[in-house]
Amino acid sequence: MKRRDLLIGAAGGTVTAAAVTLSGCTDDKAAKQAQEEASRLKTELELAQAEIEQLKQAAVEAPAVVPERVEIAIVSTWPRDFPGLGTGAQRFADRLTTMSEGRFVVEYFSAGERVGAFDSFDEVASGNAQIYHGADYYWKGKHPGWAYFTAVPFGLTYTEINAWIRFGGGQELWDELAGEYGLKNLMCGNTGVQMGGWFRKEMNSAADFRGLKMRIPGLGGDVLAKLGASPVSLPGSQIYENLISGAVDATEWVGPWNDEIMKFYEAAKFYYFPGMHEPGAMLAAGINKAFWDGLSDTDKTIIESAASAENDVMMSEYNAKNGDALARLISDQGIQLKRFSDDIYDSFGEAAAEVFAETVAHSDLARRIHESFENARNKVGGWAKISDQEYMRQRNRVLGL
Repeated sequence: MKRRDLLIGAAGGTVTAAAVTLSGCTDDKAAKQAQEEASRLKTELELAQAEIEQLKQAAVEAPAVVPERVEIAIVSTWPRDFPGLGTGAQRFADRLTTMSEGRFVVEYFSAGERVGAFDSFDEVASGNAQIYHGADYYWKGKHPGWAYFTAVPFGLTYTEINAWIRFGGGQELWDELAGEYGLKNLMCGNTGVQMGGWFRKEMNSAADFRGLKMRIPGLGGDVLAKLGASPVSLPGSQIYENLISGAVDATEWVGPWNDEIMKFYEAAKFYYFPGMHEPGAMLAAGINKAFWDGLSDTDKTIIESAASAENDVMMSEYNAKNGDALARLISDQGIQLKRFSDDIYDSFGEAAAEVFAETVAHSDLARRIHESFENARNKVGGWAKISDQEYMRQRNRVLGL
């Protein structure tokens, strides 16, 4: 109980007691003293009540507490409004505003609007912007460990990489790597199993990759380099013009939905699957660590929740739209859907083993990331083999799918 309440209660009770005593008192002096005491306590009571009224009035007149605004600049590696990748990043930005009820004042910049697509990492690491949205394998030149947090050859599917990041030690290793560059990174999208790419000619053997100039980033590009190809890393906005001009002979991008929009079929008609390089390409929200560390737990939770939501929504969208897009590419554009042969895939596997050996030799952190990834691939993938994969095999067999 507060002091004023105690004072009012005590004063009121004492005034009453004093009045009772006064009524039965026959001693004039004692009666006078009791009356004076009652008068004093009554005055204190009135003062306490007046103080309460003043505090009530002050509370009414006090200005409302306005939550602190948090300004966030997001730079992206994607073209504005590009379906899936770009719209997903924009959806994430919008969700931050909505979930914070407008406290987060978010300004979104697509690739080239503030900095180039591949400059977004440095823009955020330096603190010039607060968040980037992109694919972390773009930064493998800084450290090969970055590739594992998008996709690596013969790597993890969407469900597998989610399990590794959330429950297999992946996030902790990602935090360690990102922390070295002043960043904190979160899962923020996935495109699922990607296609093998667009080619001007049929790919009948591993020898057909020799001398091929192909747009393919990450460790997947390193694998093709082992087969004699020349991998080229280009942002999405520059792929079409390079393919049309012949500056590159082939390209991979994402899958039917995005590839149809990019009109790669105008330059190449052979569309190969499956892509060994990106079985579940995870996208990232890379956050400036000093900015992150300065946020309240509530604000961190908002950002984590918004990123996690986009991670789920983007994958759902790709799964919903890829099938129809592939059908249109075949029926309307006359592309030839081709499967990489087992011999080619075996060559991919041999080359990937060399790439991984070089990656592990890079540093202790690279080794620990690879070992953790490999452990997840064995354990989570082992379970998927008798759960998801076996169910789908039998379902498709029975239904003729």
